Amino acid sequence: MRLITSVLAICLISFSLSAQKKEKDVLAALDAQKDKYADIALQIWSNPELGYLEEESSALLQKTLADEGFRITTGVADIPTAFTAEFGSGKPVIGILGEFDALPGVSQKAIPKKEAVVEGGAGHACGHHLFGTASAAASIAVKNWMEATGTKGTIRFYGTPAEEGGAGKVYIARAGAMDDVDAMLHWHPSSANAAGATSTLANKSAKFRFYGEASHAAGAPERGRSALDAVEAMNYMVNMLREHVPMETRIHYVITRGGEAPNVVPAFAEAFYYVRNPDVANVKTIFEKVVKAAEGAALGTNTEMKYEVIHGLYNVLPNETLARIMHKNLEKVGGVKYSESDRLFAEEILKTYPNVKVSLDQADKIMPFVVREKGTGGSTDVGDVSWLVPTAGMGAATWVPGTSAHTWQAVAAGGMDIGIKGMMVAAKTITLTAMDIFKDPSVTGKALEELRRRRGENFVYEALIGDRNPPLDYRK
Repeated sequence: MRLITSVLAICLISFSLSAQKKEKDVLAALDAQKDKYADIALQIWSNPELGYLEEESSALLQKTLADEGFRITTGVADIPTAFTAEFGSGKPVIGILGEFDALPGVSQKAIPKKEAVVEGGAGHACGHHLFGTASAAASIAVKNWMEATGTKGTIRFYGTPAEEGGAGKVYIARAGAMDDVDAMLHWHPSSANAAGATSTLANKSAKFRFYGEASHAAGAPERGRSALDAVEAMNYMVNMLREHVPMETRIHYVITRGGEAPNVVPAFAEAFYYVRNPDVANVKTIFEKVVKAAEGAALGTNTEMKYEVIHGLYNVLPNETLARIMHKNLEKVGGVKYSESDRLFAEEILKTYPNVKVSLDQADKIMPFVVREKGTGGSTDVGDVSWLVPTAGMGAATWVPGTSAHTWQAVAAGGMDIGIKGMMVAAKTITLTAMDIFKDPSVTGKALEELRRRRGENFVYEALIGDRNPPLDYRK
């Protein structure tokens, strides 16, 4: 009996060592491809394309995956730049999300002082050039491992455009393109390394358009009906509304059109609104109050109001089952190690944050695992995905510690080696997480049970965007 036990122990140790070797081989292969993936990411960084207009970025990632043997499907959900890249067949189906859209007005060189490449131009201030590339790299690494080991199942990369206000993933999910997925993995650039089971804010946006009557503002003002007055009246009422909504609510707006000249009564004006809250039901209720304010503003100014919902996002539904696997693998991979030149760059960036006290050593640390069911901070169209498919995500330190998203500092770090190193941390972590799920498909059943418990028995998905088509021109 002792002999049998010893033999079994030796076999288990041998199996464990073999598994570790295979993991090391996979990670080593990713390291060997770092320059290739850096080049892809920096090509996208150097050519920042806005939401639904990412033709070259999408094409580059499609070619990268097609060259590795993936089957490409384009025009997903009637979105020209959306695509899937798939390898294998059958269950489990593991999806990996990739983004590649930039933001307007944040053009920046890869230097530690504010200097635009193109004044007023776009820039990757949310690091989506890294996001899409790392996810593609992970998909390829998993595919190569599947071939080498004879692992059955499907790995599927989702090229998802227009995360920044365009809700690309919502349209893809609504079209049913994710219905057969057993686990969805994603990541996001950040100033820290973390893989907790955390939520976000639900979000609904719309453009409120007011139509009045132009007239000479001095010669015949009585003949005019000011659309700008209507926008200002709406904004005033919404600002009073802030006292009467749940305290976690965030309402933001900009006046996108306010008229052409002071001596002409504006015949057209527009305000673009976001409404956020940790709970989808609250967002729906608050949004309707904002609509009422717009209707009241139109009534009071004798103008006409129309509004167009631009995007609507659920809050992310955490999945602790998958998140703990991802956190374990992030700890295994480790954080971002700065070279001397990285540190000098980062120190210059820190000087632009006079009131932020943070250590650069944070880039090399892994944040503790946390479960946070109530969302804070921003929003993402991953939210809708997470209510339909068990989903786990992580952040990697692609930015200097203390950096906020949507800043020139984020663009700068994303265009040099700090961003690339964080991108590779994400690629490795997602790769190992997908491998773990393939090796133990029972994980997907546990993750699905958790998803059903968290969303409730009577849950029926209704996209906040309604039945509208993708706003392919919202950035034009």
